[in-house]
Amino acid sequence: MKSVLLSIVVCLILCITISCIKRNNKNPDSDFIEKIVITNKPASVRSATLFDNFLGINAFEWNFHGHDNSFVSPHRLQLIKSFKNFRHYMDWEKIEPVEGRYTFNPTSSGSWRYDIIYESCKENNIEVIACLKTCPPWLVNTYPAKIRDVENVPAPYGLKRSSPASYIKQAKAAFQFAARYGYNTKIDSSMLSVYKVSRWPGDLPNRVKIGLGFVKYIECDNERDKWWKGKQAEQSPEEYAANMSAFYDGHMGKLGKNVGVKNADPAMQVVMGGLSKPDPNYVIAMIAWCKKNRGVKSNGEVNLCFDVINYHYYSENVTAKNPIRTAGGAPELGLAAKIADSFVNMSKRYAGNKPVWVTECGYDVNPKSPQAATIVGNKSILITQADWSIRTSLLYARHGIKKVFFYMLEDVDKKNPTQYSSSGFIDSNEKRPAAFYFSQAKKLLGAYSYSHTVSANPIIDVYSLNKKYMYVAYIPNQKNLKSKVNLKFKGFKYARIYQLVPESDTMLSKLVHVINDQITLNVTETPTFAEGTNDSES
Repeated sequence: MKSVLLSIVVCLILCITISCIKRNNKNPDSDFIEKIVITNKPASVRSATLFDNFLGINAFEWNFHGHDNSFVSPHRLQLIKSFKNFRHYMDWEKIEPVEGRYTFNPTSSGSWRYDIIYESCKENNIEVIACLKTCPPWLVNTYPAKIRDVENVPAPYGLKRSSPASYIKQAKAAFQFAARYGYNTKIDSSMLSVYKVSRWPGDLPNRVKIGLGFVKYIECDNERDKWWKGKQAEQSPEEYAANMSAFYDGHMGKLGKNVGVKNADPAMQVVMGGLSKPDPNYVIAMIAWCKKNRGVKSNGEVNLCFDVINYHYYSENVTAKNPIRTAGGAPELGLAAKIADSFVNMSKRYAGNKPVWVTECGYDVNPKSPQAATIVGNKSILITQADWSIRTSLLYARHGIKKVFFYMLEDVDKKNPTQYSSSGFIDSNEKRPAAFYFSQAKKLLGAYSYSHTVSANPIIDVYSLNKKYMYVAYIPNQKNLKSKVNLKFKGFKYARIYQLVPESDTMLSKLVHVINDQITLNVTETPTFAEGTNDSES
């Protein structure tokens, strides 16, 4: 389904602009809506976002457990520590398998222990983003049998989808989750509920807990613009804005004190569900709905129902001459940068400069997949996956995105040629080169932030940490090209050069002498890192 989606995005952009979203409702504010054109104009927003924020992963609760769900597997945790951010695909059914019966630790569905998973993440400096998605069976069953699907709109069948009140059930679940895992410890416990009945003798019962301080971000569903699932699953921008208004703060508190994330923890950040079609006009239409239905704050800003803007994009090998995807493609050669700039500039103009995330991107390793990485020169598909993944992170850092998450920790089925089935960073409990690259980059560059670019081809970016600087250099292509560049290191005796390696958590490094304030660096399509030093032992 994403294959069709991305081909459509390309065709739209080749027609100069992403077309306006078709809306079921009348345009709420025609003077406010404006088509955003995908252009080459770079995003002007820059801030000190640490590079490890671009090393996120999508995963499930079972990725943390071994054979026993009662504790986090040390080996599994070691694999996940390659990444800074963990986007948790969390099915609503897990925390509310029966309407009104909330379970967290363990969940009645699957016996997962969210408390220990999230606590383990916090102890290991892994940021959790909980993506509350899909509909539980008791809600799905309100739909006619022929159109029942867990990815249907998260409101009972027959309710008015443009009304925030229709989404109160999901918003109540979000309140319970935020009250437990957020940071607010002063919630009235009478508003909280868990199903305390043990399932069998000796079974651990759920207990009410308040303000555990494990989760800062929660995402309202996933790809709510999923048109390929039919109208029972697709939401217009206005419908999704109504959904998010309930989820965010109970539609400004009008739906009740125990409804919406902000009523449980005002500090918890609400992330809009990642758009499957990366169209900034969808977000603009949501903002227009907020202006009409939520009003304007005293400072003149629209009272938005989200804190983070979010979309998905998988880089592919399409061009103007060949608009049909047949494989993945190097991130710099596709549309990733242009789309990122359009979202960042849109946010600056319309959304008070809200942060923009990309919560799904990546490459398959099955060569028959239409989203596969490819063999480049003498590099295997696994190495290309690693090269293009780390370069995707570097690209988004350069273009003003604030967090990036890759799809995903483990394959769905590496033997399956269907797109996105073999995108894993680990295989059979062992890291692939992409995971090793991320672990190395996190260790070396994680605390640095993007500063500026001194060359576009080869790309030479400069990252900074206090008064320290790191060069990152590579060729943005997929032809196994090589080159040499001169890097300036004024005031340093030596330069330390770091190279990514496919089977280690630490980069290879070597010390070279700085001559006439510069060194000559061999550059390939795999990023190389270099920093100045006066210490021959550093």
